Amino acid sequence: MNKMIRQLLPFGTLTLIICILSALKPDIFLTSENILNVLSRSSVNGIIAVGMTMVIISAGIDLSVGSMLALVGMCAGGVMVAIPELAQSDSPGTFTSMMHWMVDNPTSILLLGSLAGILVGFLCGCLNGTLITKLKLPPFIVTLGSMSAFRGISYVMNNGKPFDVPSYTFLGSGVIPLGSHGIPVCIIIFAVIVIIAGFILKFTRLGRYTYAIGSNRQAAFHAGINVDKTLIAIYTLTGLAVAIGALIATSRTVSAQPTAGITLELDIIAAVVIGGASLSGGRGTITGTIIGTLLISFLRNGCTLLGISTNIQLIVIGAIIISAVALDQMARTKAQTSKS
Repeated sequence: MNKMIRQLLPFGTLTLIICILSALKPDIFLTSENILNVLSRSSVNGIIAVGMTMVIISAGIDLSVGSMLALVGMCAGGVMVAIPELAQSDSPGTFTSMMHWMVDNPTSILLLGSLAGILVGFLCGCLNGTLITKLKLPPFIVTLGSMSAFRGISYVMNNGKPFDVPSYTFLGSGVIPLGSHGIPVCIIIFAVIVIIAGFILKFTRLGRYTYAIGSNRQAAFHAGINVDKTLIAIYTLTGLAVAIGALIATSRTVSAQPTAGITLELDIIAAVVIGGASLSGGRGTITGTIIGTLLISFLRNGCTLLGISTNIQLIVIGAIIISAVALDQMARTKAQTSKS
C-alpha cells in the first residue's frame, strides 16, 4: 500500500464519518454544543493516548492505564477527603494548624490532592518502565501484572467505595470565557499536551530515540542510545499523562471511583493503532493518534444521535481496529517483499 494513502486513510475515514453524520443529523451534529461535547469527552482518552503513542512507537504496550487512572483518582480524592477529617483533630501542633489553614482555604486542598495524583501517576509509570528494563520482562507481562495490582489497590483504599469530592469541578466542567459558549478547560489542557508531545516526538532527542528503539532496539543500543533510560522516561511520561486524564475524569464526575477506567486501555490502544501507529514499533504520530481518538468519539456520538445501541457501536469499532491492524500488516509485508 502506498505510504501516503496509508497515512491519509485515518483522516479520510474521520472526514467521511463527519460528512455522513452531518447529512443525517445536521441540526444536532454540527452544533457548537455537540462539537464541544465530543471534544470534551475525547480529552481524557486523547491525553492518555498521547502517552500511549510514545509507548507503542517504542515497540511497547501499556495495559495498566485504565487501572492507573482509577488509582490516581482514588489517591487524589483520598487526600482531598482526608485533610478536612485531619483538621478536626483537637491535638495541638503545627500539622493540625496547617490542616485548619487548608480547610479555611479549600483551593489548597484541591491543589494538594491534584499534586498527589500527579505524583502517583509519575511513580506508577516509572515503576512500569523500571520493571520492564531492569528485569528484562516483556511490556505486555509487566503492565498486565500492574493492571491487576493498581486495580486491587484502588479497591482496597476505601473498601471498594468512592471518594466524593463535590467541590472538585474546575478541570472537568470549568469553562474559559471565549466567544458565545466558552472553551472547556479540559479541551485547553488536551490541546496543550498535544502540542508538547508533538514537539517532544519531532524535535527532541527523546523523540528521536523513541523511534530508533521501536525500529530496531539492538541497533539503537549499538548506536549509543541508553535504551533503558529512554524507556523509563517514556513510561513515566505516560504515567503523567494518565494522571492528568484521571484528574479530569475525577473532576467531571466529582467522585473518585475504584471502578473507573475499566477496559479504557482498549479504547486508548485502538485510537493509537487507528491513527496509524504500528504495534511492531517504529511508526506513529501524535496527529494520527488525535485523529484516531476523534474518529472513535465522533462515531460513538453519531451512533448515539442516530439511536444505535452501544452493542452495535462496539462491533463497528472492533471492525475498524481489525481493519487498521490488517492494513498495517499488509503494508509491512509488502515492504519486506519489495526489499527482498
